[in-house]
Amino acid sequence: MTMYTKSYAERASKQSNPAAKLLLETIERKQSNLAVSVDVTKPSDFLAIIDAVGPYVCLIKTHIDILEDFQPSLITELLALSTKHDFVIFEDRKFADIGNTVALQYSSGVHKIASWSHITNAHPVPGPSIITGLRSVGMPLGRGLLLLSEMSTAGALAQGVYTEEAVRMARAHRDFVIGFIAQRRMDGIGASDSESTQDEDFLILTPGVGLDVKGDSMGQQYRTPRQVVLESGCDVIIVGRGVYGKDFSLTNKIAEQAMRYRTEGWNAYLERLSK
Repeated sequence: MTMYTKSYAERASKQSNPAAKLLLETIERKQSNLAVSVDVTKPSDFLAIIDAVGPYVCLIKTHIDILEDFQPSLITELLALSTKHDFVIFEDRKFADIGNTVALQYSSGVHKIASWSHITNAHPVPGPSIITGLRSVGMPLGRGLLLLSEMSTAGALAQGVYTEEAVRMARAHRDFVIGFIAQRRMDGIGASDSESTQDEDFLILTPGVGLDVKGDSMGQQYRTPRQVVLESGCDVIIVGRGVYGKDFSLTNKIAEQAMRYRTEGWNAYLERLSK
């Protein structure tokens, strides 16, 4: 039996990285594999959406650098909501520089991401040094890293040999790299014949999930929670505009959409377990 076919709780018990364990335990506890990507520019909208969806998500994904008039107090409020609603925080920073630079970007500057975000991510383009740099900051804080091995946009270059190399890099740094942003399981990809990957359990967080549309004008492509969780074996569905739409003041409707996606994602997981 491959690891992803086991329950989230069983998989959590076998994780050594604190962030991976925390995410799996939160998913199990809340019976939600839904992450909401809060891609808005006004802090008031940002916090209102998070407060509305918080009860129904395992994880909130942020792009902290798009927020206007950023103040450190916003992070205090974000952490308070994380405690209130019991969710993990994932700053979608997509680091893509040399080790020394990403270590400074992660630890310092205005946002000090490592001090508050349980999980972050990086492009593997610079090679293993990007993991080394981020690990030097994140490991002492119990953080986890995701690598972007695939993307959900049309024409993405992250495929083939690129994806294989990303998985090899992760496999060499399993204490800190906890999984991937991807569209399918990465188990065994890029492994040599002599490598055993039977107990490999990288988490797969998948963007491009929608129930009502198939794409947008900027190349995004959407699949349903059932396709992502059941058919492709992914672990967390990432939804943004499908939950909060265009009117951020409609918090009751936003909460209803979050419940809808949580139900669809969780039912797909239960069906996966039953097979």
